[in-house]
Amino acid sequence: MSEGEGILARLRRLRADDAPTHGGHVLAYVYDSGMPELDELADAAAALARPVNGLDPTVFPSVAAMERDLLGFVRRVVHGGRTVVGSVTSGGTESCLLAVKTARDLWRAEQARREGVLADARAARRPRLLAPVTAHAAFQKAARMFDLELDAVPCAPDGTVAAADVIARMDDDVALVVVSAPAYPSGALDPIRAVAAAASARGICCHVDACFGGLVLPWWPGVRTWDFRVPGVTSISADLHKFGYAPKGVSVLLHRGRRAHRAQFFATTRWPGYPVVNPTLLGSRSASPLAAAWAIVQRLGRAGYADLTASIVRVAAAIRAEVGTIRGLGVMGDPVGPAIALVADPDVPAADRVDPHRLADELLRHGWRIQHQPGFVQADGSRLPRSAHLTLTPVLERELPAFRHALATAADAVRGRPPADGRALARAVRALGYGQGRVPGPAAAWALLRIAGAGKARPTQPMSGLMALIEELPAPLAETLLAELLARTSESR
Repeated sequence: MSEGEGILARLRRLRADDAPTHGGHVLAYVYDSGMPELDELADAAAALARPVNGLDPTVFPSVAAMERDLLGFVRRVVHGGRTVVGSVTSGGTESCLLAVKTARDLWRAEQARREGVLADARAARRPRLLAPVTAHAAFQKAARMFDLELDAVPCAPDGTVAAADVIARMDDDVALVVVSAPAYPSGALDPIRAVAAAASARGICCHVDACFGGLVLPWWPGVRTWDFRVPGVTSISADLHKFGYAPKGVSVLLHRGRRAHRAQFFATTRWPGYPVVNPTLLGSRSASPLAAAWAIVQRLGRAGYADLTASIVRVAAAIRAEVGTIRGLGVMGDPVGPAIALVADPDVPAADRVDPHRLADELLRHGWRIQHQPGFVQADGSRLPRSAHLTLTPVLERELPAFRHALATAADAVRGRPPADGRALARAVRALGYGQGRVPGPAAAWALLRIAGAGKARPTQPMSGLMALIEELPAPLAETLLAELLARTSESR
């Protein structure tokens, strides 16, 4: 065996511990079209573009050509006219960050104009980012990075938000209002038309986060209008590495108008090196994900995406029908698109309920992975129930009989079992002096995790106990523990 073969053999052994990325058994994180030829095409396209640096499309014009094609395709499917322009980014988080950065800079410029100061002077007030509490966590990251105050609007227990509740919080200090198509935690489609109209009337930017659904909803039957056909929508994000079926690392952010798009850019001549112009947060960028996405879009086209979406529609109907036959289990709200959240049915006695976290742990024993979502107390004191998220993909259609059987079997196994109780562990944590505005350092956080039985992050580890602890702890403490847990996974032994 050559040295290179030995290296690849070791990588294969490492990959053997990963959750499977094909076959539909992981209902989060991965997006399997069920078409092996797309993987082969993506690999070949990525290899061709591997040496290319996306930093400068004037040196590598293939980058600009592929971006034009991708942006044009997405713009057309979300009904953007010629005034809609944008950029290809490294993923949904970067698209969301840039949407917030753009809106903040436009807001600051408008405040400066009103106050008669220099356009690049920082406004005295801190702008707000207004969004339903179900908006993706990337917007929390954006608010922290770009110094906005996040104003999270509480939702109903089914994950829906009332347009009036969002509109009531609009004022001239709001730089951006965000709505989702659909919201990842629940699958609910936010009231985009009403919110966008109200935002437009007040001169506020309105971003539609369609990172999850942007390449599914255009072909989903019966969806109310959510895209650039809605007056007042100023930007849309859509991920090609989700339901565009491209490898990880490629998304699209579109703006209505060149002025907004240019506000997204960073440019400087204020150093002695080459002039730097970046449309995204990154400087040097791999062109491989871009090339892979471009090739897949060329191969599938509108008809291919319509066919794959039709498969997901059938999967969603079948799973909702199956859940309807399982006593004690329910679907959160009325989801639209490729996401379903499972919850315990509150209308049956506790002895008949199926806790979604126990269900997720049990499904793992049967070879299926769904995603735990902790219960969440909102700012008004109301609570969103704990749930388990399912991302539905076309490949799952061929696995439906096996998944439906596993779902019913797992539900029977955990029915009536009470949810994991994190209160005792939370009391122990508080007894050590944490949680009252005091958070542990790395060593203490690791010790607390080990006390809680979460000292190792293993692919087969049950998560109910950790989720229950998260629900009981103050957010700063829970976040510190989770950051420590993830950090330890990649530290040298």
